[in-house]
Amino acid sequence: MSSPFRDLPPLDTLIAFEAVARLGSFTRAADELHVTQSAVSKQVRALERALGVELFRRLARGVELSAAGALYRQEVVPVLQRIQAVGQRLSAIRHPNTVTVLATHAVSQFWLFPRLLSFNALHPQITVHIHASNDMQPFMVADHDMAILYGDGRWPALTAQPLIPEIIYPVARPGVVDRTLQGLEDLAAMPLIQLDSSWNCMDWQDWFAHFGVPYQPPKSDPTFNQLTLTFAAIQRGAGVGLAWDFMAAEALQKGELVTVTDWRADTGLAEYLVHDRTRPLSGASEIFHDWLIGEAARSGAAASE
Repeated sequence: MSSPFRDLPPLDTLIAFEAVARLGSFTRAADELHVTQSAVSKQVRALERALGVELFRRLARGVELSAAGALYRQEVVPVLQRIQAVGQRLSAIRHPNTVTVLATHAVSQFWLFPRLLSFNALHPQITVHIHASNDMQPFMVADHDMAILYGDGRWPALTAQPLIPEIIYPVARPGVVDRTLQGLEDLAAMPLIQLDSSWNCMDWQDWFAHFGVPYQPPKSDPTFNQLTLTFAAIQRGAGVGLAWDFMAAEALQKGELVTVTDWRADTGLAEYLVHDRTRPLSGASEIFHDWLIGEAARSGAAASE
């Protein structure tokens, strides 16, 4: 009997496809995967031949997904994430002092990573594996010891504790805004760094609507599809952009960024620390879980002072 999976493409071709699709560049994908650009190109072409479709449109500056490529990415990326997550779970079972955590790129980079050194100093025997993904769904939490999940906390299959309240406000580098803004209408008339997000995330139109101000973003404004890219543009002085408090608080404290109005959107939603309700936390996971809750409480107390 032949294998039911004999027609599946090699895993390396899927990994190359995912990297190119996410980064929009064969060169950047090659750098990330530590292989040559030619190797990545060959892997993608091998995958396209196996599928009989073109997955990318080759442009003068980079590449973009074709319609078939977008559909393939939508189906394949969650499968790759689950394969990785299952491997991490098996590793954690074998090594009880390993903790796996799922979080978005922004939460991982700006809130979680900066705190890990402190945790490692306190608990050197515990290893924390962070899986950063912006394609998070509640059903994916079961493949990890815990996750930091955005929403209202109402997930029947999950135990959830609020970790980071969602507070959003406009910021810029000092000197970018050279006049006093009289109100939100003044702000709306300025060129703004736009966030074009395909996931559930507040953009400028939502932010102004929160205060009852109509706003339509002009096509001429710089636009990014990730919070981390938007924030990097703000930090480099490209203009005024929306910042989540957990991302901007440290830079504001250091004077690297400034707020441009006193208006702050407190949405009532939050990043929640969650885990599968049917599976008790391991000893190591419980230690890390309680430490994160304590860190969030200390951050909140510091922000209110």
